[in-house]
Amino acid sequence: MENVRLGIIGCGGMSAAHAKGYRELAERMTVVATCDIIEERAQATADQIGASIVVTDYRDLLPHVDAVLIVLPHDLHFEAGMAALRAGKDVLMEKPMCNTEEECIELIRTADELGRVLMTAYPVRFWPIVRRLKELVDAKTYGELFQMSIWTEQYTHYPEGHWGLSAARLGGGQFFSHGCHYVDLLLWFLGRPVKGTHMGTNFGTPWMEKEGTSNVALEFESGALGYHFGTWGARGTRLGYSIHAHCTDGMLEANIGEQKLYLHTGMQPEKANLDTASRTTVLLELAESGKMTHFEIEHFLDCIRDRSVPLTNGPDSLQGLRVIWRLYEAERAGIIADLRGLGLEDDWTAPAASVSNLR
Repeated sequence: MENVRLGIIGCGGMSAAHAKGYRELAERMTVVATCDIIEERAQATADQIGASIVVTDYRDLLPHVDAVLIVLPHDLHFEAGMAALRAGKDVLMEKPMCNTEEECIELIRTADELGRVLMTAYPVRFWPIVRRLKELVDAKTYGELFQMSIWTEQYTHYPEGHWGLSAARLGGGQFFSHGCHYVDLLLWFLGRPVKGTHMGTNFGTPWMEKEGTSNVALEFESGALGYHFGTWGARGTRLGYSIHAHCTDGMLEANIGEQKLYLHTGMQPEKANLDTASRTTVLLELAESGKMTHFEIEHFLDCIRDRSVPLTNGPDSLQGLRVIWRLYEAERAGIIADLRGLGLEDDWTAPAASVSNLR
């Protein structure tokens, strides 16, 4: 396969997070062009990665590339994505795919009609520790999975005037912007959701128009439960980024900060003495840390080469966002959300799957 010419649309903070991927995959792709409305920022990114073309209008970038990575504010994803697809380019879209269901559907249909790759940048699925965790869970190595809990504790305080403070531009709050990663992960591990709740608050994160802290509980067809706690207001943490998978023969812990996968086993029946000790074994340990986006970029390149469907494809990404929108609706109504019809194996075009979006 010829070296893929990649263009970067949007050169803010997340663009820099992909820099390792550009270097790691230099034999398969070349970043030839950068775009940002602030020319100095586009030039700085180009200088960092060796791109030769710098533009302030993404339409001027499209004739020079085979594929694009779109790293724009969420409300701009649709316009830039459609322009790239219609120009015959494959698209790696930073999460979330779009801010509304209608935009997601049109983007997916356009990619299908034109035979282009459309992939959502959900890097967590591609991290080696998470992939190994998935293999162990799917093989039932330690029994049946009955509870998965995901914690993401961070301090994200955007400056005044930043687009990320706006619910309309962000698409909601912390849950939509960041929690979409972990709804996607829970669906990938646990399958079809049945019902769930979301409670969010901007108490502790007053700079956020919508929630800066979320608690999400989901029930799945299997009877398993999924939980996600996320906050942008943490002033300290013990859990950081971690995933706990409770199985009938042990608990698997993916500690993302440490880059270790642990197995905890041997807990004895409780005897009113608060003895909760268990044996701990390290199953996998890696030296890497950070966002590790090069794994998802490598998958994107594989899909371009093979003309295959990405693991984080359009319909699956849409279904995850539909879960979030339905949870938002139920929260406003003060009820438990009915999540049937929104699982990974359902027809994404079915009218029953449709939800109204955050307004």
